[in-house]
Amino acid sequence: MRPEILFPLFAPVSSLNGVGPQTAKLITHLAGPNVVDLLWHLPGDLIDRRFQPKLAELTEANDGQIVTLTLKVWGHEAPASKRLPYRVRCTDGSGGEITLIFFHARPDYLLRTLPEGAIRIVSGKLEHFRGDLQITHPDYILSQQEFEAMPQVEPVYGLTAGLAARTLYKAIGGALARAPALPEWQDGPWLRQNNWSGWRESLMTAHRPVSAGELSDTHPARMRLAYDELLANQLALMLSRLRMRRQAGRSITGDGRLRDRLIAALPFRLTPSQRHTSCHGRPDPARHTASVMHGGAAGRPGFILQRVSGGRSHSARCA
Repeated sequence: MRPEILFPLFAPVSSLNGVGPQTAKLITHLAGPNVVDLLWHLPGDLIDRRFQPKLAELTEANDGQIVTLTLKVWGHEAPASKRLPYRVRCTDGSGGEITLIFFHARPDYLLRTLPEGAIRIVSGKLEHFRGDLQITHPDYILSQQEFEAMPQVEPVYGLTAGLAARTLYKAIGGALARAPALPEWQDGPWLRQNNWSGWRESLMTAHRPVSAGELSDTHPARMRLAYDELLANQLALMLSRLRMRRQAGRSITGDGRLRDRLIAALPFRLTPSQRHTSCHGRPDPARHTASVMHGGAAGRPGFILQRVSGGRSHSARCA
């Protein structure tokens, strides 16, 4: 029986805040139907947003880099054609300027999000276009209060069509919040020998990396989780085998008539050893129990009669 402390992890993903029926279908397709499945959907990359320069410090050498800037909005430029981008001009007081670029934009939304004169923290990929700094469709546009909740180092998860990265990030955050603090099941010296932390701490490190090294399969946090998975698999197989072996076998008895008919129909004479086996090689039905066999003929009821005669192989099996 599953311990009650694990019930929240085996609830459906739809029980997480912000996960509706359609999002639940997408997450189920990507990771699995239960909250616990999100815990094993680990990130494969990260975005580091800790670089927070002044505009005057940026050069073309910074092109393609993720930057986080504190900006003051000073002007909006609506396009003359829908095919052209909407531009928002900003500065930071260092003597530099930058343009935020939006295609297919909703002007009312941008005017609310980036009102003239407001201070906003903007994070995204820096580009130079015709000598000017710009960020196209910033990843984050935040007030100074909202900035405190933005992840400085953001994990990147595998996605599926229709599922937004931020939606999945929030869902995984909800799953991590449900991960309980469990008693340690690994041997203390073994943990210290491998430089492993506890299960919950390893899980948090794997999902919230702060460096590229923590994404490696050989990092202690991921090694600990992988070892736990292998151990759990082997324990489950062991318990399954024990249950199988404890089941009483079905007794099958006979009076030997079928055996005698088979021996009489053979096209060759049995050797003394084969005759002895045919009479004494059957297991005792009273002691026979069900067991799980893994390959080979050992433990199978019956016997094999085989003899090579005239270049041909003769074999028969008796129950």
